[in-house]
Amino acid sequence: MSQNAGQALTLFDLDGTLIPNDSDHAFGSFMVAVGWADGAQWQARNDEFYAQYQAGCLDLDAYIEFATSVWRRRPLAEALAMRERFMAEVMQPLIGDNARALVRRHAEAGDLLAIVTATNEFVTAPIAAAFGIEHLIAVRLARDEQGACTGRIEGVPSFQSGKIERVQQWLAGLGRQWQDFERVNFYSDSINDLPLLDLVSHPVATNPSPALADIASARGWPQLNLFA
Repeated sequence: MSQNAGQALTLFDLDGTLIPNDSDHAFGSFMVAVGWADGAQWQARNDEFYAQYQAGCLDLDAYIEFATSVWRRRPLAEALAMRERFMAEVMQPLIGDNARALVRRHAEAGDLLAIVTATNEFVTAPIAAAFGIEHLIAVRLARDEQGACTGRIEGVPSFQSGKIERVQQWLAGLGRQWQDFERVNFYSDSINDLPLLDLVSHPVATNPSPALADIASARGWPQLNLFA
């Protein structure tokens, strides 16, 4: 019998699921607010990319090049300090009790937990830490020989069907596979996550977009609202 028999695997999308906004878009708006990005023109482009994401047609490579352009050429210590400000001023107030309680319930049940997000690792690492979730599967940023971000994606992005591949890679690194778990839960708000929602044994449409709510209703998936 598998060493993991009886254990559940619980996966959480992040943006719109555990937090009521999109952390990537919010970080871009924060870059405008602190003067690292050039105001209205940059904000308009940021909004355009976000609309593409919501419609399920985001050019992720183009977005990563754009979104990282305002901080990746700055000294790392300066970028990290600004990220800390972003966490304190923007993200921490948005981490609600209902989301914390959901994560805590699964942790106390002994589930293996991971956040699986299409937002990059630079923005999301401190958010995962704030939830107490050790495992973060996020878009990895390619780096040059000096360790600086290049504006490109490393490996398979954790976006749409890529989330399945990245979870499989992560599980393999732990010496595990899907079949080791009695049940696999996945909480998400977005139609971008339909491939993974379709795969798991227990999908939960969480604060679902209208499009996902319609699909969840048709398929009999449970729906959860953490922000009511």
